[in-house]
Amino acid sequence: MLKKELTIVKIGGNIIDNAEKLHSFLEKFNTINGAKILVHGGGKLATEMSNKLGIEAKMVHGRRITDLKTLEVVVMVYCGINKSMAAKLSSMGAKAIGICGADLNMIPAEKREKGDIDYGFVGDILPEKIPANDWSVLLEFGICPVVAPITADASGQLLNTNADTIASSVAQTLSKLYTVRLIYCFEKNGVLKNQEDENSVLPIIKSQEYTELHRRKIISDGMIPKLDNAWEAVRQGVDKVIIGNAAHIDKLTSPTHVTGTLLIL
Repeated sequence: MLKKELTIVKIGGNIIDNAEKLHSFLEKFNTINGAKILVHGGGKLATEMSNKLGIEAKMVHGRRITDLKTLEVVVMVYCGINKSMAAKLSSMGAKAIGICGADLNMIPAEKREKGDIDYGFVGDILPEKIPANDWSVLLEFGICPVVAPITADASGQLLNTNADTIASSVAQTLSKLYTVRLIYCFEKNGVLKNQEDENSVLPIIKSQEYTELHRRKIISDGMIPKLDNAWEAVRQGVDKVIIGNAAHIDKLTSPTHVTGTLLIL
């Protein structure tokens, strides 16, 4: 049986806090045919709000340390972004619904165990418990879920959860039911060989090349969790994974993806 196509887009970076760029992105996202899911971040805005409230934002390897005060901030900021984006898409004619992983327990998670680093109230997704059929019900009714990066554990404790991981985990789960393309969008044109040169995009990265790029620190900081999640999606059967510029979402979702970086095994 031929699977239907599903597009999952994760939007982050400096696009979310720029009203004009975000509006343009949402207009183009809305034109994507077929079933689609939009996952968003908002870390920059969360950091700005933390600073305004006198709460120090602490990051380790591109991941946020989340104490209780920081958790309150990210829940407030991310859910505000979420409803705003859902409202904008709805105004464009989409059947958009803003949710987070805690709603309907769509993305079950558990609090990350303390190791060398105590990340605090950070969620690790339980991918085997993601209810694929519940997601499918929404999609089959033509509804576009807009997903904020908050999850909850079995006790109802809210958890800050990496948006790149959410996009990857949901894509992996739904790849059992759909032919999934996963697209990570931000302000860069793709994975860059030279961070100072916007045109030094690597059009294709193979698995063995990624290890070398990591070793040479061509890929570092915030790109590490993004690419680690992207590779996990590729390994677990997601049909296509692309990283590129949000302004080019129409080109990234074209059959030939004439821009961005394609990951292949």
